[in-house]
Amino acid sequence: MLELLGRFHPVLVHLPIGILLIACLFLLLSLSPKFETLKPAIGITLFLGMLGAVFSCITGYLLAQSGDYEGKLVGNHQWMGIATAAVSLLLLLVYKYTKSNKISGITALALIVLVSVTGHLGGSLTHGADYLTAPLKDGGSKTTMAIPPIANIQEALIYQAAIQPLLQNRCYSCHGSEKQKGKLRLDEPAFILKGGAAGHTVVPGKADESELIKRILLPISNEDHMAPKEKPQLTAHEIELLKWWINSGAPFNKKIKDLKQPDNIKPVLAALQKGTTANAEEKGSDIPEKEVGPASEQALKDLKDAGVMVVPVAQQSNYLSANFINANALSEQVMDKVKAIKDQLIWVKLERKDASDATLKALKDCKNIIRLSLNNSQVTDNGLTSLKSLAELRSLSLVGTAVSAKGVVQLAQLKKLQYIYLYQTQVRRTDWDNLKKLFPQAKLDSGNYQVPTLPKDTIEVKAPETKK
Repeated sequence: MLELLGRFHPVLVHLPIGILLIACLFLLLSLSPKFETLKPAIGITLFLGMLGAVFSCITGYLLAQSGDYEGKLVGNHQWMGIATAAVSLLLLLVYKYTKSNKISGITALALIVLVSVTGHLGGSLTHGADYLTAPLKDGGSKTTMAIPPIANIQEALIYQAAIQPLLQNRCYSCHGSEKQKGKLRLDEPAFILKGGAAGHTVVPGKADESELIKRILLPISNEDHMAPKEKPQLTAHEIELLKWWINSGAPFNKKIKDLKQPDNIKPVLAALQKGTTANAEEKGSDIPEKEVGPASEQALKDLKDAGVMVVPVAQQSNYLSANFINANALSEQVMDKVKAIKDQLIWVKLERKDASDATLKALKDCKNIIRLSLNNSQVTDNGLTSLKSLAELRSLSLVGTAVSAKGVVQLAQLKKLQYIYLYQTQVRRTDWDNLKKLFPQAKLDSGNYQVPTLPKDTIEVKAPETKK
């Protein structure tokens, strides 16, 4: 209940500001004989303003205890608010009992200064320390780069050079040292991993399950969308960078060159090195240029109730990504619900042991699917027949399945396929040459990577055994 009362602080605080300022204005004007008629209103306005200031101090203190705020700025705002309430009471007593115009005038001027400074500190807490000067920076643009150019991109530390500046310019005003909306801080690694009231903000290795990415991809009209619609929004490149960092394990001390760099992240890194914002808002190559209408809210609710995580693939886009990793089951009823979003569905993760050939039949009508991951499922060559209608498919991952070259050959008609991941499948070495001929435009990934040994690498040397 006390925290609930504290939430009324933003509502109450504007009342004493207005009343105290008008009381001070009336008092200063009444010092001139021309405005003596204002005197009867001064006492009551000072009294009401003083009461409002006291209640604002009480609710402000309760709000500060909620855990959403901490730091020097909060302390300064709190003490200035208390000083404002105290001086408003002093002014009321001085005006009522001393009848000294000089003392009343000086005290009124002091109160105006206190109200102004306290209000400014409150605005800094709510909107960020630079809320006054932000419109003067870079012409007031809301799409300026959050990350400064990185000259030697591959040698740079990923967090210090790219992620930290991005969070600082896009997130610290609400989730920094002075303010922690939702009890979330993003200004230090320990706080990032700790998360906030909504749970794990960052799940290392799993961007799609990280609350940070989920909130960023929500429609901008949603109240949980990050950043708030009145704040500068993350660009498509910045979102891709965050997702890549999280999927790489959210490292804080690794260099960019030490992380695996998929094709979709290479243009992002190139833009960072050049220090340009060109193409920053362009959609990735695996998001269709042509938009579609929004999916049925009921269909999305049904899938969520079934444990399927469905999120937008980008801000202000109706295209969707579906991850079945936490689905309750892959029953026919569940998979039938997918058909209700067949026009919007473009990325699918069916990495489950109970995903079978029958499961794939539900995807036959989802002709906009671009990414499909079936890793470690029970899919066989027969099941791949259901994918022949997915003309937009560009990435297919079959790692850990029982498919063979015979099944993969069935997909040769899919001319947009760019990546086929076949590690730990039944595809044999002798099949690779034929598959490369059938898929000349695609990269066939066997996963059997070999790192060459260099003379400087660590070598274990064992002493020769001595004959007895």
